[in-house]
Amino acid sequence: MTTSTIVLIGIDLIAALLLSLGIYYRRHRRRDLVVAFLGVNVGVLAVASVLGTAEVALGLGLGLFGVLSIIRLRSSEISQREVAYYFAALAIGLICGLPQSTPWFAGTLVVLILVVMWGADHPALFARSRHQIVDVDRAITDEDALRAELEQRLECTVTSLTVQRLDLVNDTTTVDVRFRRDAVRRAPRRSPGRTFADAPAAESLAVR
Repeated sequence: MTTSTIVLIGIDLIAALLLSLGIYYRRHRRRDLVVAFLGVNVGVLAVASVLGTAEVALGLGLGLFGVLSIIRLRSSEISQREVAYYFAALAIGLICGLPQSTPWFAGTLVVLILVVMWGADHPALFARSRHQIVDVDRAITDEDALRAELEQRLECTVTSLTVQRLDLVNDTTTVDVRFRRDAVRRAPRRSPGRTFADAPAAESLAVR
């Protein structure tokens, strides 16, 4: 094992820990996917290192990359965000596992992946954008009326909606809606039967 290989392995392990623990876990708190990201990363690193030292065709390596990239565990559904983290962990392991890679070039690519994932998944980016599947207790066939109904109920601005199911028998509508929260802070609710004008009197009565 050469010094360059050791450096690449060190870069990969540091990058995998930063990706899974430093970025993903701090923001999303899913321990099971941290294990999955680290396992995929180290596994691809090991396989890529073996393929790089053996007499194998390039097509076999590309085929392995394709097979690994489409693995999905059916026991738990993951979002597109987590798919992106899977690809990032896989790519980092593959870049660092190829012995032909030079440490500085591989390190540059790894840093680029980490920076992109950190920025693209930052909570401040599109902070007010939301996505939900909403069941409306009315069968609404008119899109403008449905949009107005959703904006009233969700107290938001609907940017896009797709009707997934329109049930005229049970009078319901299932909508895939994307919306933006308006930056309006509502006044806190007051307790019934009491106003702010009543507060001083109540306090003085308590003192007496």
